Amino acid sequence: MAEPTKEELLARIAELEKQAGGRPKGSLEFRVGEKGGVSVYGLGRFPVTLYYEQWVRLLDTADTLRAFLEENKSRLKLKQKD
Repeated sequence: MAEPTKEELLARIAELEKQAGGRPKGSLEFRVGEKGGVSVYGLGRFPVTLYYEQWVRLLDTADTLRAFLEENKSRLKLKQKD
């Protein structure tokens, strides 16, 4: 039996990736790491990882954070929607 060609292997990889589906663009994914931190994937290039107490503290200030963001929106860099 002959070894598969590079093109055949690339086609097989593409087929498997299509089957796996992956995460839809723009969706967020949460994972618990080895050290017990919760990571959020999908916000940027790298995940954001905080421990339980840090997430609770951040969530408790959600209204304050929203107000701060709105007050400073003109000074913030915003991504243009495609």
